[in-house]
Amino acid sequence: MRAAPPAEVDRLAHDPELAVLMATYVDREFSTELRPAIPVYVDRVGARFAAWYEFFPRSAEGKPDTTSTFRDCVGRVEDAKAMGFDVIYFTPIHPIGFTKRKGRNNSVTSQPGEPGSPYAIGGPAGGHKTVEPTLGTLKDFDWLQKQIRVRGMEVAIDFAINCSPDHPYVKDHPDWFYQRPDGSIKYAENPPKRYEDIYPLNFHCDDWKALWQEMKDIILFWCKREVRIFRVDNPHTKPVAFWGWLIEGVQREFPDAIFLSEAFTKPKMMKALAKAGFTQSYSYFTWRNTKAELTEYFTELTQTEMKDYYRANLFPNTPDILPFFLQHGGRPAFMIRATLAATLSTVYGIYAGFELCENAALPGREEYYDSEKYQFKERDWNAPGNIKEHITKLNLIRKDNRALHLYDNLRFLPTDNDQIICYMKSTPALDNIVLVVVNLDPYHFQSGHVDVPFESFGFTDRGDVWRVRELLTGERFEWRHGRNYVALDPQTRPAHVLRVER
Repeated sequence: MRAAPPAEVDRLAHDPELAVLMATYVDREFSTELRPAIPVYVDRVGARFAAWYEFFPRSAEGKPDTTSTFRDCVGRVEDAKAMGFDVIYFTPIHPIGFTKRKGRNNSVTSQPGEPGSPYAIGGPAGGHKTVEPTLGTLKDFDWLQKQIRVRGMEVAIDFAINCSPDHPYVKDHPDWFYQRPDGSIKYAENPPKRYEDIYPLNFHCDDWKALWQEMKDIILFWCKREVRIFRVDNPHTKPVAFWGWLIEGVQREFPDAIFLSEAFTKPKMMKALAKAGFTQSYSYFTWRNTKAELTEYFTELTQTEMKDYYRANLFPNTPDILPFFLQHGGRPAFMIRATLAATLSTVYGIYAGFELCENAALPGREEYYDSEKYQFKERDWNAPGNIKEHITKLNLIRKDNRALHLYDNLRFLPTDNDQIICYMKSTPALDNIVLVVVNLDPYHFQSGHVDVPFESFGFTDRGDVWRVRELLTGERFEWRHGRNYVALDPQTRPAHVLRVER
């Protein structure tokens, strides 16, 4: 057979009709199929990159003895937006029970006018599908959520599966709870703590199917009111299988729903919950303070298989946790932890009061004195000594640098001072490179050398000099391959955030 002329072969090879036929009728003679098929879940951008601001709506105005309402929250929202946050996270907004209501500093008896803990959910006004009457109505909540959305932000709400003795479930479904031999319902305990105002649900009760369905219906109820982000309180105390079932069911109808796991527990359980479907997870960052601890932990999070299923949302503080580092380190400690949280991960958040460096604690405990969980919180939101400007700069830097939008590109660089940590993040094309250098000592001036290999920046000549811009101050410096000197005073400059400029 005579070969076709080269021009004819070229025409046939580039014939669009032939390309369609080959794509339609692929030769699979030597192909294999992976069974069972591996599902792939693609999250929206807000699941990967976001900055959260948490506050109690009832304390939005900072009044000492009177509640704020949903319609009073706009000022707090505006302030959070000005600082660069894009998620407004509300602690529970549901009716609070009266029976066994806790008082100031977790007192077992409350005084008249004390608002109780919002985690003791349920009362005469209803349960998880309505709102605390002193905050307003569901229409007021919808109005507030619209105000937040028009400002380019969105709402996250707390899904706390707790019931006060006054919750409608207690009357309508007493079999959903743990019961004593005499038929009375057990309250929650986490020794030595007792929560007399909370009844935990029994997810293994005889009527578990109806209970599980009701929990999913709660999430669907709020999804239909345009809420798409849920911070889940203590998920590790419920069956992992339940969460896999609930999250899959909700995301089948609302694929953009995001779930944050608040599980400060053993690593195995925290990983299991992430694998069950949680979009984001709280982490041990809250207690990792030294260079060795941070390097080891974040290498595990971002450079091992954990990066494929566990996305850490870094909170330096929560209403439940005031770490000793923040209690004793003063204003520099808050700036240090904010810098680390904002740059080590792509998602982070703060609990209101962090920007004011609030650090009054119960003696010897990692808990706030006069905790906002049990009372209205008086605040001057612009009090002297606040770090709002520092947080604003960090959030702006995050948005302007694509390297900080990526999770698994974290690389630690050597320093000759254990009080100084250095790490870099870069885009794959090396067109955006950010170096972060932090003084981990909130008390003392620290200096040393950072060892930056020239290959990290894509340079080929060891003699190259590159310019770095200090994004917190606008200053410019020249760095070289190898050792570069840094000096950080925690009072005035606790950190460098540097962008490499070719």
